[in-house]
Formats: sequence, C-alpha cells, structure tokens
Amino acid sequence: TMAYGHWRAGRHRAPAAAELFFRRGPFRGAFALGAGLAEGLRCLRAFRFSAADVAYLRSVLPSTTEDAFFDYLATLDASEVTLSAVPEGSVIFARVPFLQVKGPLLVVQLLETTLLCLVNYASLVATNAARFRLLAGPDMKLMEIGLRRAQGPDGALSASKYSYIGGFDCTSNVLAGKLYGIPVHGTIAHSFIMSFTSLEEVQPRVSLLPLAGGEPVDLLALAKSWLQRVCELLQTAPEKANRGELAAFVSYAITFPHDFQGLLDTYCVRRSGLPNFCAVALALHQLGYRAIGVRLDSGDLAQQSKEIRQVLRACGAHFQVPWFETIPIAVSNDISEHSLEEFSREGNEIDMIGVGTNLVTCPLQPSLGCVYKLVEVNGSPCLKLTEDEEKMTIPGTKTIYRLYDTAGHPFMDLMALEEEPSPSAGQELAIRVLGRLGETSKVVPTTVEPLHRTYFRDGQMCELLPSLPEVRSHAQVSLSLLSPAHRQLHEPQPYPVAVTERLHHLLAELQQASQ
Repeated sequence: TMAYGHWRAGRHRAPAAAELFFRRGPFRGAFALGAGLAEGLRCLRAFRFSAADVAYLRSVLPSTTEDAFFDYLATLDASEVTLSAVPEGSVIFARVPFLQVKGPLLVVQLLETTLLCLVNYASLVATNAARFRLLAGPDMKLMEIGLRRAQGPDGALSASKYSYIGGFDCTSNVLAGKLYGIPVHGTIAHSFIMSFTSLEEVQPRVSLLPLAGGEPVDLLALAKSWLQRVCELLQTAPEKANRGELAAFVSYAITFPHDFQGLLDTYCVRRSGLPNFCAVALALHQLGYRAIGVRLDSGDLAQQSKEIRQVLRACGAHFQVPWFETIPIAVSNDISEHSLEEFSREGNEIDMIGVGTNLVTCPLQPSLGCVYKLVEVNGSPCLKLTEDEEKMTIPGTKTIYRLYDTAGHPFMDLMALEEEPSPSAGQELAIRVLGRLGETSKVVPTTVEPLHRTYFRDGQMCELLPSLPEVRSHAQVSLSLLSPAHRQLHEPQPYPVAVTERLHHLLAELQQASQ
C-alpha cells in the first residue's frame, strides 16, 4: 500500500537511504553479534515479483488500484539498490547502524520487513551463543541440541546456523550439517537404552573383530566378565547393574566400536550406568578400540562429573588403561547461562555441554528489536522526532567508524555524515556522545576503523562472502577485542556511541525546524 502511494505520487524512484539498528543491547549486555547478512544479500539477488505474486496482489489490494502499478511491479528488481554493512559476525552496539540500504524509495521501503526478519533472529541467536561461549571458556566443547524445542523447522535451522557463528562447535541437527557444513554430533537417547530389557536381545552375539585382526569375539560375554571386575573395584553389586542397559551398550558398541559412548542416567548412574559403561569400554579396549565419551542428562551435573572422573581414573589406574581417565564427559538438561556459572563456581570435570531450549528460544529476550529507519530522501535528511530520545533517529547518510584505544580495545563508535572527511588515528576529535548531546567531548583514537563495507551494488555482489567457519572465526576475534568492561555479561559498562559535531548541528537544525 505504501509502495502504491509512492507510485501514485510519482515519488517511487526518488533516491532514498535507510538504516537498520537496534536500540538496546540484548540480554542486558553491552554488545551483540551482527548476523543474517548473507541471507539478506541472497534476498536482494532474488528480489522480484513473479506473475503469480502480481496476480495475488491484485486480489488483495483495493479494486481501485491502477493496472499500470501492477505492470510496474512485474518489472521491479534490486538492480538499483546499494547495500553496505558490517561484516557478518562483527560485534555491534545499540543505536549504531549495522546495515544501510540505498536505492529507489519504493524498493527501499519494500525491503524493510524482509531484511528485519532475516537479521533480527539471526543476530539474537548468534549473540546468545556468544554469551554461552564466553561463560564456558575457549576450551569447552559446546553442542547445539535445540531442534526439538525450536520455533518450527525454519527457526531450528537458523538456530543451528547462527549458534555456530556465535561460537558453538557442532549441532545435532543433521539437516543443518548437510546444508551449511556445520559439524554434526550427538549421543544415544534414553529411548534407545529403554528399548532393551534383557541380554538375550543382543544380536549378533559373536560379531566384533579385534582391531588388530583375528577371530570375531563375543563382546557381550567379554563385557559381562569385565562387569564383575569393575563392580569389585567400585564395591557395587553386579546384580544392581541393569541388564537391559548393558544390552543396549553392547549393541551400540558392536555397531560403533570406534565411536562408543554411554548415556549413564537412564537408571542409576553409580550402580548401573557407570559400571555398565566401564565394562563395555574396557571390553572394547581389550579388542583395540577406545570409547569416546559419556553423557549425563539429570541431577547435579557438576558434582556427578567429578565423581565419574574419579571412577574413570580409578579404572584407568587399576586396569592399567591410561587413556581411560581422559574419557570426555558431556552434560545436558536444560542448560542455561546460570548453569554454566554454577559449573564454574562448583568446579567440574565436564568436557562438552549440550545446550538446547535456552539457546534456540532465547527465553531471556525473545527479540532483538531491530528497526529499519528512513534517514534520507531526495538528498534531504529525514528525522523521526519523539520525546523519547532513545527512539529519535539520527538523520542523513552516514559513515560509521570504530575508535580503538592504546590497548587495542574499541572504546567508541562514531557516526559521521558521509561527506565528512575520515577521522585519523592520533587526531583529536570533537564529538557528542548519545545521551549527553548537550556537551562536547574530546577523544584521541589510536586506531580508526571504518565499519561498513559495500556488499551489493547494481544488482551484483561486490565482495566474495566468507565461508561459515570464516564468519565464526571473525566473530571470536571481534569478541576478543572487547575490553573486559564491555565484554562482561552482567552489568557491563555502557559502550559510548557518538556523533560528530557536524552531524550534531544537522540534528539540532532539523529538530528546531520541526518545532
């Protein structure tokens, strides 16, 4: 409807510019990660109305809509659009445009909702994932396991993709692995173990060849003999170890002797899951194979991880299997930021964490709240005036700079009018910080970085887009440059965003003219 209004007024081809940004840092933090750029660019390349699209629009727009408008829509594309943005995976801050669109007014207007949809959730999930990574530390393996809890299949795929950008190592979503090349991992579920009730269900009985060659071995019989020895070491009763669970472990080990892992808490971890796992893992070791891990999905995960590590160490020492004490321990069970903070406080022996619901649904903040605002039409700057200064827009097409201090940390983002000369490193700059526009401040940056690159012009991509692993690496580098005061997740120091004196004067003139 707005497009038709512009077309009827003969303004549809007026040159326009819009900016996309968010007003407040997500999760009460100081930063976000910009994501969704590649999908936005793919949208621009494909932007057009098919005959079926035009026919549908005819059916829903008022009958008074002129036929010539629909003929015009059929010719429309993004060949006159220019899009610039921060590189995907970059740290971004509130009120700083991280995507700019220029082109004919009608097209710039039509792109608003699509671009917001493509970057809002992407940036939110990437930011959420980055927070988990910062809490977990660089060495912890993080696995995204949110497919079952995500907001539909589209949300699930987006969550897998953008949590990987934010710092997760792998996903349980096999389709995401196929489409995006994300490493896929998973563990067996309780249902697999519960489906076995007796040792008679293990088939075939004599089926596993030793890794070094030789005759097939009855892995079940070997595991049963090891169970006696393990229970004697742990001072637990062998009859307390669930036989269905042992059957499930043996069946899985026969199928995946190089990738055997155990889910320990279907029944009792201490009396059943752990002895059964150790028995099967030691039987595999006798044949030349190594188990790859265990998982816990309930209880006090930090405390249990320490107890399990003690048992693995004891088995490794007693049975002279040195690698046994290093078997990775994975945990899951509604893991949140609070969970990771508790793990750190209590101490733990955890090697991998699976995060689902609290990653993909972002319950602490379900939307990033990005907005897309017109800043210039026909060469004239646009201003949205409001009594709430936070919602007031900054007019004009702008260049965005990031200013760094002597330690290499960014300390301020600066917005300047596009025609202004670029600031230089070591140069004293007179600026106005948003929220304190009434006073002039002076800063001297050690390094000045222009934030935006032009990615799309004249219907073509201007830059080769990085691969997903490259975007992920860029995100980690970008996060590492933040000062601790801005990187901390709780009550961080606010990150200053400023405008040049010239941009402030333009803002003041437009405000006065509008009163």
